[in-house]
Amino acid sequence: MSDVADKGGAMGATSVDGSASGATSGGGPAPGVANAARCYSEDDIDALGRRLLACTLPKAEWTHAAHLLAAAWLIAARPELDAPSAMPAIIRAYNEASGVANTDTAGYHDTITQASLRAVGAFLAGLPEGTPLAAACAQLLASPYADKAWLLAHWSPARLFSTPARRGWIEPDIAPLPF
Repeated sequence: MSDVADKGGAMGATSVDGSASGATSGGGPAPGVANAARCYSEDDIDALGRRLLACTLPKAEWTHAAHLLAAAWLIAARPELDAPSAMPAIIRAYNEASGVANTDTAGYHDTITQASLRAVGAFLAGLPEGTPLAAACAQLLASPYADKAWLLAHWSPARLFSTPARRGWIEPDIAPLPF
């Protein structure tokens, strides 16, 4: 749903409508840009995560799919970083480096970020042990979480896109999260 893209996407940063173009180091489309269902290699996912941490990921590549891939990478490949605690600072720093202000109406969105991290974490936990990250991400991008509107099954737009929800965690008002 465009409301989610307009309000910050799945992980709560910049617009993630996926309409921009870009390329990975391997020459294919950037995550979430041309084809969200595309399979990404372990190297693609690792590079995306590292570029996010370094605040060097091109803004056009910070799509909804990239948010999901970054969350999966952070959870699976960087367990020393507690994703729910680390991701807010990561996204805020990335936004600032990309020229996106973190305000009460733009930039980082805590409820969207925390809900998405919970969704990705539960999704990964439900896969067979030893599933390669690239395979897990391919399945994640084929799941209902690849549709940014999944959040609106749990929160009304008024509650989800409120200033308190942007600033901190706000419980769903439509249906509880299943995880």
